[in-house]
Order: sequence, then structure tokens, then C-alpha cells
Amino acid sequence: MTSHTRVRTRGSSQAGRAVALVADVLAFVIVLWILLWFLDANQGNELVNFIHDTASWLAGWSYDLFTFSREWVQVVIGYGLAAVVYVLVGHAVAGWLYRR
Repeated sequence: MTSHTRVRTRGSSQAGRAVALVADVLAFVIVLWILLWFLDANQGNELVNFIHDTASWLAGWSYDLFTFSREWVQVVIGYGLAAVVYVLVGHAVAGWLYRR
């Protein structure tokens, strides 16, 4: 009886880590914008403006997917959905790469 073992290559392990890291950074930017919005950060500030523009671009597909009457719910759901999807998909792809 032969035993089949799968050897994880270093490249797939590094690629998996890279994909997970990118997904985490994208989600972090979006969550950071949600936090800045709740803290009523000065949108005239260049850093705040950059984070808002980046988060808006990343969550452009999800922000108006659902509409809510309260603005804070719209921000949390609209941006939060994108952050959750990036983390779930990114880590699923990373897991697939780890198993390769």
C-alpha cells in the first residue's frame, strides 16, 4: 500500500500569505474609513481624504447595493459588506494556495 503525501511548495505558501495580506489590508482601509466617519474626521485633511477615496473605490460595488434611511447604517453596511467579502474571498484563495 503506497502512501501519497502532498508536499507544500514554498511558492504556494508565500503566494497564499501574500493574498491573505492584501485582502487584510484592503479590509483594513475600509474599516478605517468607517471608523473615521464615525469619529467625524476632518475630510479636508489629505490623509482622511485619501482613505475615503480609496475605501469608496474599493466598496464602489457594494455601497449602494442596499439602501437604508439612516446614514450610519448605510455607511456600516455599504462599506462593511465589501470588507467582509474581501477578507472571506482573500482568505479562501489563500487557503486554496496553501493546499496546492
